[in-house]
Amino acid sequence: MLRLAVLVLVLANGLYFAWSQGLLQTFGVAPTQQSEPQRLSQQIRPEALRLLNADEARRVESAAAPAARGPECLQAGLFDERQATAVRQTLEPLLPAGSWSLEAAVEPARWIIYMGKYLTPDAVNKKKAELRQLGVSFEGLSSAALEPGLSLGGFTSQAAAQQQLDRLAQRGVRTARVVQEREEARGQVLRLPLVDDALRARLEEIRTVLNGKPLRSCR
Repeated sequence: MLRLAVLVLVLANGLYFAWSQGLLQTFGVAPTQQSEPQRLSQQIRPEALRLLNADEARRVESAAAPAARGPECLQAGLFDERQATAVRQTLEPLLPAGSWSLEAAVEPARWIIYMGKYLTPDAVNKKKAELRQLGVSFEGLSSAALEPGLSLGGFTSQAAAQQQLDRLAQRGVRTARVVQEREEARGQVLRLPLVDDALRARLEEIRTVLNGKPLRSCR
């Protein structure tokens, strides 16, 4: 009886070994295949992988983080007295003292070399095509009263605009003239001398009181 038990145990161990090694696969008996050779073939230089220590991981995270922006100076304006009062009343409780100021400023008169008014948009497009053929640049107008038309450049004095018009006439520009696009204006400019990340987060609150005037880099 004991010999029979030993024989059965040896036979069972032999069968288990054969099954575990896949030797019985031809008979439809085999363990579940755990390896995935197709994934191994897709690996790219697995020998180059290495674990980072804590210091190395922190350096990698710091390099990947976006660079912090330094403080910058921004300004907006010109504001008339009524607009400046509204800006002051809004910003006094909103921003720390010393982080902003309203300063007197002068916006000089602007003269342009003007072409227009034209009767139709097609006439404007035709004139643009003619200017391109002459190699003359043009731009849109900031004054609705002069639309539809084109500007061939802006200047801070009438004399400078006239000199440029004379040069353009030599290149074939015939129907342009010098006009004053705006008069000199006096008012106040909002100045934010040190806009850091904390203040940048509040710029949207500031823009609501700027009467549509954009915040630009200080000149």
